[in-house]
Amino acid sequence: MIMENTTQISYFILSAYFDTGIFKYLYFIIIMSLYILIVCTNALLIVVICMNRSLHEPMYMFLCSLFVNEMFGSTGLFPFLLLQILSDIHTVSVPCCFLQIFCVYSYGSVEFTNLAVMAYDRYVAICFPLQYNTWMTSNKVAMLTVITWLFPILAIVVLISLSASLQLCGKIINKVYCGNYAIVKLACSDTTVHNVLGLIYTTVSVIIPLILILYTYIRILKVCFSGSTQTRQKAVSTCSPHLASLLNFSFGGCFQILQSRFDTSSVPNMLGILLSLYFLTCQPLFTPVLYGLKMTKICIICKRLFRHMRGSS
Repeated sequence: MIMENTTQISYFILSAYFDTGIFKYLYFIIIMSLYILIVCTNALLIVVICMNRSLHEPMYMFLCSLFVNEMFGSTGLFPFLLLQILSDIHTVSVPCCFLQIFCVYSYGSVEFTNLAVMAYDRYVAICFPLQYNTWMTSNKVAMLTVITWLFPILAIVVLISLSASLQLCGKIINKVYCGNYAIVKLACSDTTVHNVLGLIYTTVSVIIPLILILYTYIRILKVCFSGSTQTRQKAVSTCSPHLASLLNFSFGGCFQILQSRFDTSSVPNMLGILLSLYFLTCQPLFTPVLYGLKMTKICIICKRLFRHMRGSS
């Protein structure tokens, strides 16, 4: 077999797509509607948080970072899906493929790290309420936000750089979008280093944030059981949206990791596609609606904004 590297290959073939006939226009409308809804809801909440001084608190700043990441991840996927749905030839150029890997993987890592930072913020607020303003200063919030974005992005750049230097024996990717490990599996050369670094990346971006989240919630539960009714009510009102968002993202992320690392040929094709897209579609759609409805301050300001818009019209 002739060995090729990514500088010789000009495109990859995405083999998970199948002929949908005239239904492709229906799928296009559905995907387009979802994308518009995701952008509008996340953008609305970003504007609400930025424009209202009463929301300039650490919890809402981390939420704003979360909403920005939802828009970033969706933009890395949805426009690409829309083009592929209408196209009869499902190919992607090598630069676009690696750009998509960067967007999708950065989104996943930043999302989980952001959720871990939000768990730490709730831990300080509930377990050390008197020290909260002293601990969660604007400088610390800025530092945590930078760490949330910087470390995952640097890790992804390293992974992509290594994958781009691989010698490849093929160009067929059995997915509807590009994945780093899918490219690694096409390699003719030894991929031990890539596999080890991939596991390290998964550990750092998933296991460490998960340990932090579990630790903070164990401490929060201890305070709730020994605290007053008011403390328990505060914990439930501020932590329930975060927990729901975390569980939703973890479900999609776990399946994505399992699908990349293990053989899922026994899973029906359509189900596999839907599950692989879950954490990139449902999370950006689910999170702003969840926080918009459950966070009292955001809900009140959004209602006030809609009433003002209706009155001015």
